[in-house]
Amino acid sequence: MEKKIGVYICKGCGIDEAVEVDKFEEVATKEMKAPVYKTHDALCSPEGLDLIKGDIEGEGVNTIVVTACSPRAKHKEFTFPGCVVERANIREFVAWTQEPRTEDTQALAEDYVRLGVSRAKSADLPEPFLLDETEMSVLVVGGGISGMTSALGAADAGYNVALVEKNDALGGWAGKMYKQLPQSYPFESIETPTIGATIDRVTSHDKIKVFTSSVVEKIAGVPGQYDVSIKTNGGSEQFKSGAVVMAAGWRPYDAGKLEHLGSSNPNVITNMQMEEIASAGKITRPSDGKEAKRVAFIQCAGSRDANHLPYCSSYCCLTSLKQAAYVREKNPDAMAYILYKDMRTPGQYELFYKSMQDDPGVMLTKGEVTGVSEAPGGNLFVSLKDSLLGEEIKIEADLVVLATGMVPNTKIEVEELAEWKAKFDEKLKASGGQPDPKAPLEPHKVPNILNLDYKQGPELPVLEEAYGFTDSNYICFQYESRRTGIYTAGSIRQPMHMLGSIEDGMGAGLKAIQIVEATKNGYSVHPRAWDQTYPEVNLQKCTSCKRCTEECPFSAIEEDEKGTPFHKMSRCRRCGTCLGSCPERVINFKDFSINMISTLFKDMDIPEEGMRIVALVCENDAYPALDAAAFNRIKINSAFRFIPVRCLGNLNLAWVADALSKGIDGMILLGCKFGENYQCHFVKGSELANERLGKVQETLGRLMLESERVKLVQLSIQDYDKLPDMLNEFADEIEEMEPNPFKEF
Repeated sequence: MEKKIGVYICKGCGIDEAVEVDKFEEVATKEMKAPVYKTHDALCSPEGLDLIKGDIEGEGVNTIVVTACSPRAKHKEFTFPGCVVERANIREFVAWTQEPRTEDTQALAEDYVRLGVSRAKSADLPEPFLLDETEMSVLVVGGGISGMTSALGAADAGYNVALVEKNDALGGWAGKMYKQLPQSYPFESIETPTIGATIDRVTSHDKIKVFTSSVVEKIAGVPGQYDVSIKTNGGSEQFKSGAVVMAAGWRPYDAGKLEHLGSSNPNVITNMQMEEIASAGKITRPSDGKEAKRVAFIQCAGSRDANHLPYCSSYCCLTSLKQAAYVREKNPDAMAYILYKDMRTPGQYELFYKSMQDDPGVMLTKGEVTGVSEAPGGNLFVSLKDSLLGEEIKIEADLVVLATGMVPNTKIEVEELAEWKAKFDEKLKASGGQPDPKAPLEPHKVPNILNLDYKQGPELPVLEEAYGFTDSNYICFQYESRRTGIYTAGSIRQPMHMLGSIEDGMGAGLKAIQIVEATKNGYSVHPRAWDQTYPEVNLQKCTSCKRCTEECPFSAIEEDEKGTPFHKMSRCRRCGTCLGSCPERVINFKDFSINMISTLFKDMDIPEEGMRIVALVCENDAYPALDAAAFNRIKINSAFRFIPVRCLGNLNLAWVADALSKGIDGMILLGCKFGENYQCHFVKGSELANERLGKVQETLGRLMLESERVKLVQLSIQDYDKLPDMLNEFADEIEEMEPNPFKEF
């Protein structure tokens, strides 16, 4: 579109006291050639907004530079449909972090005006990528309580649902329960299971098609247009789906591995076996059918143990409390002993815990179980140390129940891996591929549930430290996976009890609806849920180096039969990692491009005297940290010019050369911490930037400059108070060097 730029300066929030606003007019109109320039005491006020709207309607302004507060503030107020809007942050980056009315502060503010107008000139309105047709339907894999709740949530909202369950009946483990934990206030008494009513709702719902005794053979395509093939009733059925929810469930930890807890003794059972016994009638022991009047529950049986399950399974303590209620309900004279490391009853279930504490027939004691041995009459001794009852004690019981932990069905046990790899290699050979004999037998990477037709693998990736659970990669985005449009629910996402699984299933069902609607309208999903831009590729200049296909964190770029990369746009999260990976500069967005950022360096004022440092700032953590520092009025060195980027995965080495060849003294990259303990919004953006910086020596060598002029700093959002020291340290390092010799040019 033909642009008419309007620059609007806010004087409020201390801006007018910090800088000489009147001097911005010359920068905006004469230097940057913006035809409209206006100021206002409070630009976000109704009067200030009317000023801008009046120019849009009366003056034909269609490109707006709001020179005021952070773009993370007042987003709704400064949104003008049909107009390009750029935000120049002089409140947080100048007024709140600099000494007022100094020469350096004025120069800094004027540079942000230049950068705002420059970005506005380079940006265009988005033209959404739209599929020819979007399937308004959801595939749910798994017919347990999480999967059924997801299916009902989507179906009740008006979407067609296909529900695939590998067993011959719906219900999962919830269908095997004798009683269930309370699901509403006052959370004090166990309840008759409601799973039957849920199954009836699912099977009678006119928008849900149920496939039992069925498995997914293949899922191909993209969000909004998945091609699904399932194996059912001895045949195969194909259909399309707009989104996928994987609720594949869990299995109990193998009690056979807990020999030290007496698992080979017939009177040592698991919590799941206890449900079967309670459902049959009285609580009896398997060896002789004798009614068990003293039942000992051993908590964390294999859980929180580096040799078995290193994590807490969340549901075990509550299940033992519930089953203690079975013991007391079946026989008021019976005793239940709950032997725990720590009692963990999340949320409102603390009320249920307290109600069980009041039962005189339930004894709870903390201690470490050291072993289970035989006692006279077929009974058992449970030995404890470090207990609340003394140094070392023995408890005699008729029956011992092991509270075994939860293993996600996305995890493959080590002994199964060779068999799975053999099947995978056989399938690979049949399709013309060549198996890699050196490929490690790694858990979680064996196709067994979704069978995705994705370049980056047939199953959802998990974090190395997630123990087989399909971690979303970022804690703020529950249900998300690294495969756009595929969401996870229930106990494959994290250990949880039944009520948590119900809530989780509903959340995942709603996320599936969100991706369908977003795809239909050309929007991305988290974390850039507002974004209608997408990567635009000049394939005529593409050299098929495949760096973009290798580095895309969401499997949104694949290759055709000639090896040429192509985007599957509705998989794209708009992170811009592909833009940073491309050595030919052929991948760009309407409002974010390699040339746009390079032009910013050109349009900055770079005096012969004085230091200038560019900071490329990740919008997800580093930029909020800068805002937080400003909110706390922490002073920041005036040499820095902060330029937001979508992710440090955007870093293109061309920017390093372009910035330093313009005379900028240094470049610092502010991004997320590496590794899985922090979790980047876009999986590994900072890490990729760091890998690319490994090649910066070659780039700077051509310019005859020191490689130390470019640095990457890792920080989390709460590190705002450490930012000034990080920045000052880098500024000191740059100041010790000679001025950039390119200033003279």
